[in-house]
Amino acid sequence: MASSCAPAPLVRDAVMVDIPAGPQTQIGDNHAPSDERPQSVMDIAAFKMDRTPVTVAQFRAFVEATGHVTDAEKAGAAGVLSKGEGGWVDVEGANWRFPRGADKPAAADDHPVTQVSWNDATAFCGAHGLRLPTEFEWERAARMGQTPDGTVFDAIGMAGMEAKMRMNIWEGVFPVLDTGADGYLGTSPVGAFGEAPSGLTDMAGNVWEWTASAYAPYPAKLDAQGEERVQRGGSFLCSDGGCEGFRVSARAHSTPQTALMHVGFRCAG
Repeated sequence: MASSCAPAPLVRDAVMVDIPAGPQTQIGDNHAPSDERPQSVMDIAAFKMDRTPVTVAQFRAFVEATGHVTDAEKAGAAGVLSKGEGGWVDVEGANWRFPRGADKPAAADDHPVTQVSWNDATAFCGAHGLRLPTEFEWERAARMGQTPDGTVFDAIGMAGMEAKMRMNIWEGVFPVLDTGADGYLGTSPVGAFGEAPSGLTDMAGNVWEWTASAYAPYPAKLDAQGEERVQRGGSFLCSDGGCEGFRVSARAHSTPQTALMHVGFRCAG
């Protein structure tokens, strides 16, 4: 007789942080772009959240254990920003192993995994008995470490007498020149810029992160309907004075099958 028991969740090498309940958590910002308005409040229950985005090494372990094939691998191509063309192009062979294409360097094990779709992220979290955070849970966690101007970290903070970059974003003229003043021209190792007061890392810059939430106009609704899914947190392609996606209320969105070189995820539970 076949067993009806579900397979045991996979075990992974990761730390989760307890995020306490947030009664009357601010969602959105009345001074922000239109899709972040109107500002509202929401009661957020306690939950757990990965300390860092899921890394390339963690995703590889999942693939080896399950045989998962990502949407980018199925399609044979994924989205890469072309500085020469000044926009996004589908590059053949781009996937989580080679985010910029098969002829470019492989992704480093301690960097956030990218070129993973919402479908891939959901499969990873589910295999470990977890889920993606809602965008409102994500904002609750981010607001535990925000500064008065609404960013998770100042772009530049002072360490002794020397300036120290506080997050991995684009410095220079987007999309023509990234000076790499923060030490990186692409993704950075998770945790490279330290922890927020919440104990979380990489909540500003590095990679946008998929959430469970459907993209829809505010006021905020837990049961919002829509095809596209929300991403939060900004990435190494966000610039000061440009998209400024590193703000706690900033939102991006893509279809569930989309894979891009600057989008990753983390799990919640």
